[in-house]
Amino acid sequence: MTSAAFSTAEIAVVGGGIASTAAVLRLLRTGHSPLWIAPAQKEGNLPGEHLSPAARPMLEEIDAAGLLGAAYHRPEQSVFSAWGSDQLAERSGIVHLEGPGTVLERAAFERDLRALAVASGAAPVEARLTGLDRNGDGWVLEVDDGDRLGRCGARFVLDGSGRAAVVAGIEAPDHAARFRADKLVALCAVLSQEKNAGVEPTRATLLETVPEGWWYATLLADGRLVLNFYTDPDLLPLEVTRHADVFRAMLERTNYVGRWLRDAEFNLDAPPELASAGTTWLAPATGEGWAAIGDAAAAFDPLSSHGMTTALWTGIKGADAAVARLGGDAEPLTEYAEKVGQGVQEFLQSRAALYAEERRFITSPFWERRTGNCEA
Repeated sequence: MTSAAFSTAEIAVVGGGIASTAAVLRLLRTGHSPLWIAPAQKEGNLPGEHLSPAARPMLEEIDAAGLLGAAYHRPEQSVFSAWGSDQLAERSGIVHLEGPGTVLERAAFERDLRALAVASGAAPVEARLTGLDRNGDGWVLEVDDGDRLGRCGARFVLDGSGRAAVVAGIEAPDHAARFRADKLVALCAVLSQEKNAGVEPTRATLLETVPEGWWYATLLADGRLVLNFYTDPDLLPLEVTRHADVFRAMLERTNYVGRWLRDAEFNLDAPPELASAGTTWLAPATGEGWAAIGDAAAAFDPLSSHGMTTALWTGIKGADAAVARLGGDAEPLTEYAEKVGQGVQEFLQSRAALYAEERRFITSPFWERRTGNCEA
């Protein structure tokens, strides 16, 4: 493996997800040229489809709202929920003052957002951050693109590396701590209908609780169905990620989700994939010369439906705070960290209230951990 020199910039953005891309777009729109260290996007499906209507104004700030008009996304008109009751209740997207949310084809949305950044002048360095060292009032970043090692410089680093929070882990183990509210995980699958199916599936989202956790299903614009089950690792059935039959057996114990799949003739041919979905956050989310954005700053239980909104907000506001700090004004960076912390506390309160609405399974470990004093 060879060693090569990369460029330097006032601000480096680490990560290739929504928060990092939003930060890059914000910086470009305000006349800055960030160094963007962004691994190549992975092929395949990405979990997380629901974009809150509150995200649209943030997309407008970075001139990206037009991406929602792509044919592979759809407005979210209806959500059906069996939460806290055996009865299925419907909530219409029309009730939102901001309009309906959007069901995204997540991978396509992230590709389009990245393409917009590139078209706007960004030049992502497809590499992985492997080291970080102080250099006077700035940083030296070590990166690895698989073929060569490189060193680059920046005065400020925005860490959008996801739940790993790489920059904070390298730089600030004694100054910032990672907190965890639970160990929630998701079993994720994307299903297609049987060929020549005679049923037009409902364009809707469905939530249903069971003793071991809760189900989420939503129809994508292209007719595929996203199916997720949220629970704790110790409550997962054995072999569920290796044998589709185990996942099918779990579906048979639902009242509504399994029926929707059967009636609309969706295939579950492969076992689900496992992903982390717990609530974690970094406190404080900033330090001297750096700030965490996206999941590196705070990652929320998907029940909130605000994961992508939070990513956009932290990317935009983190970029603004970085620019202000380099200009000699530290107040926006302090305010950013305080608002991230405040947002976490507000979410934890709303999360507790939402889980407390389900009283039927209060003695089951999953629900007891979220409504009592039992550790998740």
